[in-house]
Amino acid sequence: MLRKHLGVGLLIVLLFTAVAPAFAQEEVVIRFFHRWPQEPRNSYFAALVKEFQELYPHVRFEVDYVLNDPYKEKIRVLVSTDELPHIFTSWSYSFAQNLVSSGRVKELSEFYAENADWAKDIMPAQIDGFKVGDGVYGVPMTIDGKAFFYNKAIFEKHGLQPPNTTDEFIALLDQLKALGYDMPIMEGLMDAWAVSHYLGTIFQRILDPAVMAKDYNPATGEFTDPGYIKGLEFFRTLTEYMGPIATAIDHETARNMFAAGEVPIVYMQFAEIKMLQRTGFNDFAFFNFPAFPDGKGNPNGLTGAPEGLMLAHNAPKEAEEFLKFIISYDNMLRFVEADGQFVAIWNCLPEDLDEVSLAAYNLVLESDEVVPWLDNAVNITIADIFMRGGQNLAIGVTTLEEVMAQVQKAAAELRKATNN
Repeated sequence: MLRKHLGVGLLIVLLFTAVAPAFAQEEVVIRFFHRWPQEPRNSYFAALVKEFQELYPHVRFEVDYVLNDPYKEKIRVLVSTDELPHIFTSWSYSFAQNLVSSGRVKELSEFYAENADWAKDIMPAQIDGFKVGDGVYGVPMTIDGKAFFYNKAIFEKHGLQPPNTTDEFIALLDQLKALGYDMPIMEGLMDAWAVSHYLGTIFQRILDPAVMAKDYNPATGEFTDPGYIKGLEFFRTLTEYMGPIATAIDHETARNMFAAGEVPIVYMQFAEIKMLQRTGFNDFAFFNFPAFPDGKGNPNGLTGAPEGLMLAHNAPKEAEEFLKFIISYDNMLRFVEADGQFVAIWNCLPEDLDEVSLAAYNLVLESDEVVPWLDNAVNITIADIFMRGGQNLAIGVTTLEEVMAQVQKAAAELRKATNN
């Protein structure tokens, strides 16, 4: 496999060498910032940096990387300064919009038009998350979906079926508890983002889309619809089936418990399929978040949002070429083969893709609505209150009404600040 990838890498370098634009040979520094210090992604990007420097020997890279929440904090600081990296990873929708509002992110409509032959391989629907107003400010790289993964052996042993509604879901959890599974569902609630993944889907299922559109806009948000209380209450109910351990562990621990057969159900991203398989556990399937019987949202929406790359307004031309180098079919295929997560390039799949991964990929493509993570969909101040509130609900130190009072107060302040 290593020999295969080395060969592919050499071929890509040769191909790009043949078409690489000529640049002045003065040294150019590209500052590259990503959120993947873990393997195999860190090594993947390190290899791309090395290969790109073989194409452009005058380019020197300054690479930095931190994981998830620290990344969010750092990029929000950097985007308000002249130290914004030339190329950096970003979540889509609200997170991208907040970065764009700084005025330091490069608008890419002309970039897409000038590189139409390259851009035709990118799924247009995945670009939408990087549109702000009339502009496009990012290039999607990964796509994802989130569903409830379940242990097939446990379900088959007891004749259990995946639920279609939330009422059926609660009844299923009760059945599992009665069968001796004290923690029929698990989540690592130490990770605030895990709370946002639940709440984003729950609110989308319950609320009228017009209500969400109004509330998720900082200029008009009020968050007074009773559906928010109902959603928080359902989330709190789910945490009661997780046991006290949930608030003391992270999501990775919850996934490992599922892979070890200790818990029957975990809410996970399709990007985690390969992580499960690496443990030797393959006897699993998944179901989409069940519908609320009286919900006003699309019950078939799939939670997940593209993640991609952005350029600083002052990025050199070489940074644009590096972006294209990363988001190329061959290099994206290498990413899928190494990491397992799907990418926003048409039909960019390994030949030996397993059945469950193919089913997940098709579900992402066939979904009629992308439901972004809550912390990507709303202003970060609102998201933080919901995430902390969800954690506090799980340990019983706050009430549904107290959480919503904080959200409504923050929303009023945002309306005032936005409209002044």
